[in-house]
Amino acid sequence: MKPTAESPLATSVHPSPNHGERRSGPVDLLILHYTGMESAAAALQRLANPVAEVSAHYVVLEDGRVVQMVPEGRRAWHAGQAAWAGITDVNSRSLGIEIVNGGHAGGLPAYPEAQIAAVIALCGDLTGRWNVPSHRVLAHSDIAPERKEDPGEHFPWDRLARAGIGHWVTPTPIRDGRFFSQGDSGQPIEALQAMFALYGYDLPVTGVFDARTGAVVTAFQRHFRPARVDGVADASTITTLRDLIAALPGRS
Repeated sequence: MKPTAESPLATSVHPSPNHGERRSGPVDLLILHYTGMESAAAALQRLANPVAEVSAHYVVLEDGRVVQMVPEGRRAWHAGQAAWAGITDVNSRSLGIEIVNGGHAGGLPAYPEAQIAAVIALCGDLTGRWNVPSHRVLAHSDIAPERKEDPGEHFPWDRLARAGIGHWVTPTPIRDGRFFSQGDSGQPIEALQAMFALYGYDLPVTGVFDARTGAVVTAFQRHFRPARVDGVADASTITTLRDLIAALPGRS
């Protein structure tokens, strides 16, 4: 029997064999990716190739069409080695959306309007039906900051937030002042790392601004302070993080 789409936003089903049983629950994360390939056809082919061992629940094409590849109740293989807020089997706890885009390797092209509108609608459908909290709609780079860059600093998270999708505060303007970068150490770095961990990033509190800390700062900037993505924890980055933590549910 031909599979049918679960989301009313999906226009077709392109089944992938790359999925399994969810090992834990509940499903309370939604992860956004870009495909990072030269075309939608290439991405769909790879996501359905059993040798590739990758997949996603949905793919959003440039023209706004939505393709379902894995049943929502199944564990799609989209997150890889990743962690968020103590969750290390992100695939079991998440839904994954791949957005067709050439990515950093392809010059990070702009996301077309029709595509973003479709992503917003699909996210709204999924978060509504699965009761995913807004602060758990994340970038692939958030959950795997040392490995991944997607969906990139050009992805319009602010647009999604205006539509009620995701967690967002207006970034603090960039200005001169004290900053922390790789090689720094001490109590201020401990405090910085503790703030990132409190928000959900997988970052040990060591008191040393190491490469892992720099990767987390970079990932945070890509998502929440995209005006400058340099891995330096300046005042704008730190105060934006502070404001996001203050805006978490139960902290007001």
